[in-house]
Amino acid sequence: MLQSWRFVVVWLTLPDLGPFLQALFLLPGTIPGLDAKNPEFSVPGRGNREKGQTWPASQGQEMQSTINYLWHTDDLLGQGATASVYKARNKKSGELVAVKVFNTASYLRPLEVQVREFEVLRKLNHQNIVKLFAVEETGGSRQKVLVMEYCSSGSLLSVLESPENAFGLPEEEFLVVLRCVVAGMNHLRENGIVHRDIKPGNIMRLMGEEGQSIYKLTDFGAARELDDDEKFVSVYGTEEYLHPDMYERAVLRKPQQKTFGVSVDLWSIGVTLYHAATGSLPFVPFGGPRRNKEMMYRITTEKPSGAIAGTQRQENGPLEWSYSLPITCRLSMGLQSQLVPILANILEVEQAKCWGFDQFFAETSDILQRVVVHVFSLSQAVLHHVYIHAHNTIAIFLEAVYEQTRIAPQHQKFLFEGHLCVLEPSLSAQHIAHTTASSPLTLFSMASETPKGLAFRDPAQDIPKFFPKVDLQADYTTAKSVLGAGYQALWLARTLLAGQEFMFRGLHWCVEMLQATCRQTLEVTRMALLFLSSSLGTERRCSSVAGMPEMQELKRVTELRSKLRALAEALSRCSYSITETQMSLSNLSSELVKNRDQVHADRSIQQIQCCLDKMNLIYKQFKKSRMRPGLCYNEEQIHKLDKVNFSHLAKRLLKVFQEKCVQKYQTSLVTHGRWMRKVHETRNHLRMVGCSVAAYNTEAQGVQESLSKILDWLCHQLLQDRTKEAQVSPPPTAAYPSPALTDLVLHMQELCEEMKLLAFDLQDNNRIIEGLSRPPSAPDS
Repeated sequence: MLQSWRFVVVWLTLPDLGPFLQALFLLPGTIPGLDAKNPEFSVPGRGNREKGQTWPASQGQEMQSTINYLWHTDDLLGQGATASVYKARNKKSGELVAVKVFNTASYLRPLEVQVREFEVLRKLNHQNIVKLFAVEETGGSRQKVLVMEYCSSGSLLSVLESPENAFGLPEEEFLVVLRCVVAGMNHLRENGIVHRDIKPGNIMRLMGEEGQSIYKLTDFGAARELDDDEKFVSVYGTEEYLHPDMYERAVLRKPQQKTFGVSVDLWSIGVTLYHAATGSLPFVPFGGPRRNKEMMYRITTEKPSGAIAGTQRQENGPLEWSYSLPITCRLSMGLQSQLVPILANILEVEQAKCWGFDQFFAETSDILQRVVVHVFSLSQAVLHHVYIHAHNTIAIFLEAVYEQTRIAPQHQKFLFEGHLCVLEPSLSAQHIAHTTASSPLTLFSMASETPKGLAFRDPAQDIPKFFPKVDLQADYTTAKSVLGAGYQALWLARTLLAGQEFMFRGLHWCVEMLQATCRQTLEVTRMALLFLSSSLGTERRCSSVAGMPEMQELKRVTELRSKLRALAEALSRCSYSITETQMSLSNLSSELVKNRDQVHADRSIQQIQCCLDKMNLIYKQFKKSRMRPGLCYNEEQIHKLDKVNFSHLAKRLLKVFQEKCVQKYQTSLVTHGRWMRKVHETRNHLRMVGCSVAAYNTEAQGVQESLSKILDWLCHQLLQDRTKEAQVSPPPTAAYPSPALTDLVLHMQELCEEMKLLAFDLQDNNRIIEGLSRPPSAPDS
């Protein structure tokens, strides 16, 4: 019978058997001894227990229930001084909930304190605060039970404890945390409630229907109603997140008469946000906050204004203050520049210096309302996240780019997906193309500079070594730190590889634009040469005409034609130079394509991921083992071998990172710098050639106009002279003008017309060349 009962308990813990649970426990008579009105377990054959008692499901385990909910004590979600939280199920629907069961110690508190959490939760209703469904009691012991919303993805603390986030959350996830915490806290303040125990462990996480994270504030055991101008004297909270004034009294047990206001929550929020951004606490004395409490208090109270972190690295050593987030932080500099001032102003001990909630909400909302524009600086080889408001002008965006890149707005040129983007400063920022981290705007600086690349800390510096002897807790901690450094190496490897892709892709686009400029300039140059050749061809026809009078104007015609020949030779040299530039750009383009193909063929990411997968399996085994009192001999030998294997995998991972990621990135950076200089030189050269072609065209236009005027005058003068001669001594036998005179006049008129057409074509050429020197309009997106 006992075995059958155990079988039933196993089925009860399955989450997908709601109808089965209903059939078993809500229909009287299904299992003898279970009353649907008073649902407590009793087992036939062993005698019914008194109401409120429970039978153990197995040694050290038991089932508990209220009138509507059922849970197993093995499904513990969290435990505190006054209550434990379990995963439970609705007896009718099987829906998962969280139940907070208060223990005996909780009833030693004053009655108003006991009911405070119920009252606070009943008052709140917000998507970023865990919902209260019901307040029930266990059957016999009549312990109070809060039935609340179940968050299946653990807490923010469990997310940060994961080795993947050892150095802080990715930017997108951090912004989700910030948005949820700010929204939840805003609802608390709207209802006049102070939480008094804000920390990552009291921020629960669940996944929304569309796969997005949703964070919710929970654990309102220390919460109470408190207006902005009210104070309280009781002390609650968790040591590392406590305001220093509360820490002094609660942790150091020093008597003091201070009262506390709502700003204590701001300090806790500041520590929590720093923890989420970096993966570590902001204030760390030597030996840790729990072992060196006096130094912990000293760090928080002696913190200079503006500092956001303080560390003591050696015993009795000096304190090191930080005014920025560490280099290992995964947040972009664009977001850090917005976040750090907020942290600096809410991590203030003096209440007079600390922001109030109104300013905190205003500044955080300002961040959350901004849109991010991803910009890859080609000259620096760095990806930037520029946070601006959609209603800002492009001029503000250009200034924001300058603040991060130090590239002046007048030197900024942008490419997007291979096209030149002309950003009109007076327009709204909404006209900027939609960017992503994988498809950013490419910033090309008009001023040449040496690319710096991504600055990062070598993950090898954060890898500890295992102790030779078997220590389950120490081995677990070491494995966790090593795995965290491994995931940081993976993140860096992806960032470095993406940087190489952006470098080669952006340069390829620049080369394509220069090649297009070459083609256009070459076409204009060849057209000018063609017209000049046509003009110079008229010289033979004009000189072959008999009877051409010798006068000063004809000498001027000869000089002008000589000048046209010189201009034609200069344009020929320009044409040759452009052709050579085209060949050079074609070779560079081939090199860029070859390097991009090598980046795409890189398999270092997969190799690092493979090492991490194997290391993760060993880490999970260490995590299980640390809960045991010890290992038998054979298990200990396996544990030692796992440590050796784990160390070898870590070394292999770091070798791949250094040799296939860092070294290739540094080589690419040097190559990129050399090619960027070549692109700048080519661009300047083409600009000079274009200006020369434009100048030659302008000069040729002037020469053609002068030549046309002289020919017009000569033609007119010749006709007048012949007419006068005919009137003075007309030939007796000729009824028509001489053929030579007629041909001369026709040739002169034809030559004038050709000169006019040539001058017009040269003017058109100049307009084309001037257009090349101006940036084309942005492509339609």
